[in-house]
Amino acid sequence: MWQGQQPPGDGGYPQGGQPNPYQQPGPYGPPRPPRGGGNRTKVIAIAAAAAVVIAAGVTGFLVLGGGKDAEAKDPKPAGHSTEPTAPASADNPRADGGPKPVVPGWKVVTNPAKGVAFDVPPEWDRKQTDWVTYVAEKDDPEDKPLVAMMAPALLNPTWCSSGSGDKKENMALAAAGSRSEHAGQEPEAAARANAEAWIYGFYTQPDKKKIKSGPAELYTTKSGLSGTLVTTSSSGAPKKDKCDSDGKATAFVFKNPKGNEYTSWTIFGAKGVKDELPDDTLRKILSTVRLMEPPK
Repeated sequence: MWQGQQPPGDGGYPQGGQPNPYQQPGPYGPPRPPRGGGNRTKVIAIAAAAAVVIAAGVTGFLVLGGGKDAEAKDPKPAGHSTEPTAPASADNPRADGGPKPVVPGWKVVTNPAKGVAFDVPPEWDRKQTDWVTYVAEKDDPEDKPLVAMMAPALLNPTWCSSGSGDKKENMALAAAGSRSEHAGQEPEAAARANAEAWIYGFYTQPDKKKIKSGPAELYTTKSGLSGTLVTTSSSGAPKKDKCDSDGKATAFVFKNPKGNEYTSWTIFGAKGVKDELPDDTLRKILSTVRLMEPPK
């Protein structure tokens, strides 16, 4: 998992163009970070101006089996840093006086740009709100995202490591985050495509036949937030190295705080491994998903 950050710049983009939040200029040349040689998720931090338009950059990628890429221009060059863009304590990188957890002893994860909050157990690692996690085709030289999520929280980010040097990859045991969905897509289709894209990209590629999705269900969280839920898993995924495993993903699609478009919250992780995220814990995290007032 390649990790890096782009601190906020001037926020400017070519007039009439849309920034691609996944292609960030840096010391490796515009705009590609080192691949690491595999298909693990990439985690990047993007400028705040790009974070609010992430839907535009990912809509065309959330397709299993093809589809046109989203058209987007790269943002203007900006500095690159591996340091956080704002001061944060080691145990609370989002110490900003935000929402309080609804589960005693847990931590709140927020995505202010999308107006979403949820709780995770204390051992989860919360990334900054301007971070994006995505996964691409293993051999895609352009590293185009298949699917992405903002403001993620990771369970054991270095659960498994492979390779060495600049090709070393860290694989998290599980991850959760949120994103916008295409306004014209039905909730069930959006949830199914979202969950299947994570399973394909992270666990089964290049084989889509080992992915199986359950029926869609209507679900309401403890806060009263209602939406459509789809759970997807793989069976018999290829195990070519020590970090390969089957996976499971649950996607929850609901109306955003303004009620005029859909937002999704997704949690995925390794399946059939030691320390696998228990289903009851997964469901408890899911139950805390709630809307929060987005920044004005």
